[in-house]
Amino acid sequence: MSSNSFSYSQLAERFRQLDAFLVRHQALWRPRPFTHMQLPWEADHPHLAQWLRSRSLDDAEAAHNHPAELAAPAPFPELAEQAMALGRVDQLPTLRNPSIDARQAVDVPGRKWSQIQAFGSALNFSERPQHWLDWCAGKGHLGRQLAALGGTLTCLERDVRLVEAGARLSQRLGIEANHRQQDVMSDAVAQHLGPAHTPIALHACGDLHVRLLRLGIEQGCRQLAVAPCCYNRIQDDNYQALSGIARRSSLTLSRQDLGLPLSETVTAGARERRQRDHSMAWRLAFDLLQRALRGEDSYLPTPSLPSIWLKKSFEQYCRDLATLKGLPPPQNEAWSQLERRGWQRLAEVRNLELLRGLFRRPLELWLLLDRALLLAENGYAVRLGTFCPTELTPRNLLLIAELDVRTAS
Repeated sequence: MSSNSFSYSQLAERFRQLDAFLVRHQALWRPRPFTHMQLPWEADHPHLAQWLRSRSLDDAEAAHNHPAELAAPAPFPELAEQAMALGRVDQLPTLRNPSIDARQAVDVPGRKWSQIQAFGSALNFSERPQHWLDWCAGKGHLGRQLAALGGTLTCLERDVRLVEAGARLSQRLGIEANHRQQDVMSDAVAQHLGPAHTPIALHACGDLHVRLLRLGIEQGCRQLAVAPCCYNRIQDDNYQALSGIARRSSLTLSRQDLGLPLSETVTAGARERRQRDHSMAWRLAFDLLQRALRGEDSYLPTPSLPSIWLKKSFEQYCRDLATLKGLPPPQNEAWSQLERRGWQRLAEVRNLELLRGLFRRPLELWLLLDRALLLAENGYAVRLGTFCPTELTPRNLLLIAELDVRTAS
């Protein structure tokens, strides 16, 4: 998108383009290599499938964050070019805010503090906000950073421990703030929103940020800013489209589909990546085992396991997991060979995932535009763009909306 401010017709046109792209190619991005031994699209594109399957785990890791740059066989390059064009979003212009009290960064992880600063620098409202409303505030770090520049502050948070810790921080920093324990999904939250409030949410998950958008509209908030996260954290099994144009789409998204934009990782350290790979390789090896034990060639979901399970021997891990899932006990398995096959499967899965990776941003932008269109349909002028580099957080899309007074009146 070449500009940050968009009319309804511009938003709708970009949405239709993304929708057509995602619908046309859903056979490529819906099936998950982790759960399928053979993907449906491999029969149509055997050369691409063979090429991806032949690559190493290190090859996959190197291409993970930039799959569109991969020199893969057709139809990969054409899809990559289309995905990049449709998913392109400009950076929001940043303001030069006065320097913030360095004490505010205390108790905030460095990466999160940088995200907070970038979020605040991108908020360029036509009218200066009078009352910030930090939604799902935690300890209120974002709200305090904005309130320090002017305006009063209310922080809404469900966890009483975070509410109390945030109140102590605000008091220590001399920032007047009202920290309230509040479940934002309850009916009572509506009393905290009104035309004078500017709700802000940095990485509020799924239903939580959708709740803010709906209530902000209902209560007539003149300004709001939301950087969504975790679109898959919803109560319904399938995504419920928000805007009129999205409700008319033929695209049906499951919670599993909504997890695709979140599959990009840029912040994991080396130790975390090793543990993640270890866990996934063993789970994939167990998947091979369970298919044999059940005599059924289909994926069997397994629960998230504590990291202490990885300290077991591989054989004990498999035996205990088989017991947990109520499967027949393994007999005389070739355990070392099975474990090696699990690591081989991991390399294949990660490389096959690179094709799905092309659709991460288009799907995320489809979801963001659904939110933008909802606001536009209700009289808001909408701006959207990135507020920080992907390296700081892949969830770097920000939606800024201001009620058009002429429309509202």
